[in-house]
Amino acid sequence: MELTKYIGCSRAARKLDKADLVLKNAKIVNVFTDRVEEGNVAITNGMIVGIGDYHGAREIDLEGQYLTSGFIDAHLHLESTLVNPQVLIAKATAHGTTTFIVDPHEVANVAGTAGIDYLLSQTENCPAHVYVMIASCVPSTPVDDNGCILTADQMAPYLKNRRVLGLGEVMDCMSVINGDPEMNRKLELFDGKVKDGHAPNLSDEELAAYVMAGVTTDHEGTTYEYVMKERSMGMTCHIREGSAARNLEMIVKGIVENNTNTEGFCFCTDDKHIEDIAREGDIDHNVRKAVSMGISPIAAVKMATIQPARCYGLRRTGAVAPGYDADLVVWDSIKDFNARMVFYKGKLIRGEQRVKPAPCPPELTDTIHLGKIDPEKLKIRLDGHPFPVIRMIPGQILTERRDLLLPGKEYFEADGNLDKIAVFERHKATGKTGVGVVQNFGLREGAIASSVSHDSHNIIVIGDNDRDILLAVKELERTHGGYTIIRNGEVCDTLELPIMGLISDRSYSYVNQKLRKMIRQAHRMGVPEDMDPFITLSFMALPVIPEIRCTPRGIYSVTGGEFLRRA
Repeated sequence: MELTKYIGCSRAARKLDKADLVLKNAKIVNVFTDRVEEGNVAITNGMIVGIGDYHGAREIDLEGQYLTSGFIDAHLHLESTLVNPQVLIAKATAHGTTTFIVDPHEVANVAGTAGIDYLLSQTENCPAHVYVMIASCVPSTPVDDNGCILTADQMAPYLKNRRVLGLGEVMDCMSVINGDPEMNRKLELFDGKVKDGHAPNLSDEELAAYVMAGVTTDHEGTTYEYVMKERSMGMTCHIREGSAARNLEMIVKGIVENNTNTEGFCFCTDDKHIEDIAREGDIDHNVRKAVSMGISPIAAVKMATIQPARCYGLRRTGAVAPGYDADLVVWDSIKDFNARMVFYKGKLIRGEQRVKPAPCPPELTDTIHLGKIDPEKLKIRLDGHPFPVIRMIPGQILTERRDLLLPGKEYFEADGNLDKIAVFERHKATGKTGVGVVQNFGLREGAIASSVSHDSHNIIVIGDNDRDILLAVKELERTHGGYTIIRNGEVCDTLELPIMGLISDRSYSYVNQKLRKMIRQAHRMGVPEDMDPFITLSFMALPVIPEIRCTPRGIYSVTGGEFLRRA
């Protein structure tokens, strides 16, 4: 700490000078003693300097309301909210999240270092702590067709950035386990720093090899049994509750039933739409839901504050105590967790701040480059043999393989139970088009398409007829990316995402209203009510999450590591 700043804080701590601000009559959640303690919190130079009988140049009487450190989202992709990062942070801070651990691998897969630099520049002066884990797998695997390759040499300069904490989620597990030289260079580059994991459904032996490489966290656990296997190997488990992947209920149920120690757990959103944050909350939603299921309020607060802070080495974040940044939230109760006031470094954040995003480089708004689209490539000829179908699982981004005889005469015809899925390479105009079949999406009389398609972000479409599938692709080419719904040969609605095909250049209210309307429309067209149509769609091409996916190169078995049907 700068000496003059320390001297000012020290004088205020010793009551030689008045503190800048004192929050009086607070019920303080102490994450070190596991108690709720009453007192006044003194703040000077943006730091907590003492708790006790303090007076300040400015005082706010909390009248017995609860006070915690600001919540921490332990892992998220800002791009997945669809809005400018500053807009998302303004919305999330209103819900009490003041620290964000960001993995920029979505923008990196489209635009490489230019995408990472965009996120860093957009979040430099936000009223929140925004840290970055440098994307480790760009592309996520060698079978992906993305926009850029990010090497260890390109990653090295980011180590000098004070906001870079470590290596982003290492999605290509097998490259780690098998000792791929380039992957090993990345792991060695970040030696001594946090390495985030992405380790769904590894065997005991594979997980042991993965952990030995220095990976210390994972957010892909979907069952209590699996996360406890990770905990037994010393990993910190991030309990994810996003828009498509909702894992909290199953994991917390096991924690409560088994009276499990929660010290090795944190909360994250991973991928969450702005519409869902506005409707149900951010990390406050995770905390509220965990408490409602039987986690003690203090344990839940620790999972959202001091535990992720320690996981990422954030010395001055995560507690209401001297020497910690005055990132504080006043709550109505520690049952309902409705934020009444939010402070960042001792300054009150008044409502949702209006933000004026920094300009976006023009080259980042011209990233949809489709090759010649051949309608014949969309046809699936029937040969009398079972076809490897992608079965969607509600509330999960995992899929299951089902080998089924497809309906139709000469070619596959969607029947309400089964729909067609297609993925079009959009970065280098190669014309690659992978085609498959999905179950449980339920779409009828149209098509739904997205240029948000993890992690390579090609254009992905599900539809029940080829005409509407092709029209959906043309619509996203026209708008330079986004979401679109086609019904009976007409564009029903489109949310434009022109910044790298991932992010809107419009206001939160525009995105929120448009997205809500389009989700309702998708449900009217047969998509199950408990399924987010766009986020669920966006994961159907990701070849690192079991069990089966569709990529521009064809239908890929993640568990088998092979293409089942090539484009």
